[in-house]
Amino acid sequence: MTAPIDHKALRAACGTFATGVTVISTRTEDGDHGMTANAFMSVSLDPPLVTISLDHKAKLLPKIRASGRYAVSILAEGMESLAWHFAGKFNQDHSDPFEDCEGLPVVPGAMSVFVTEVVQEVEAGDHTLFIGRVTHLSRDVEKSPLLFHGGKFAGLAKA
Repeated sequence: MTAPIDHKALRAACGTFATGVTVISTRTEDGDHGMTANAFMSVSLDPPLVTISLDHKAKLLPKIRASGRYAVSILAEGMESLAWHFAGKFNQDHSDPFEDCEGLPVVPGAMSVFVTEVVQEVEAGDHTLFIGRVTHLSRDVEKSPLLFHGGKFAGLAKA
């Protein structure tokens, strides 16, 4: 029998994997909602599917269930303050942070944007995976990604 894995150690070890930074957003009858997340991935090209992973305690989770749709805005380098804003550190400079895209709120100036319709929910431990069929996408090839590693934001090294 193996020893149980310490939750803090697991989180710290996962934090050594450098990721992009996204804002996951949706729209419900009570308004627009978003949160910073790095648990995003491509699932399938045909059909076009992406997935996000939300903690069962996330305030956004019931809102995505109610909406049945979500958008993913991949943040560009220089958007750290917006990432912190959606991570719970409110910044008055971002009091109106969204623009409309296909009926969902997205981050203006994001590097890439995916608009999706939820096609499947998968319960996975203390998280729910929302698999979304991509109905719209946009991409700015001139921008570089905002990265997250070890609890800090960074950009790509310049060549």
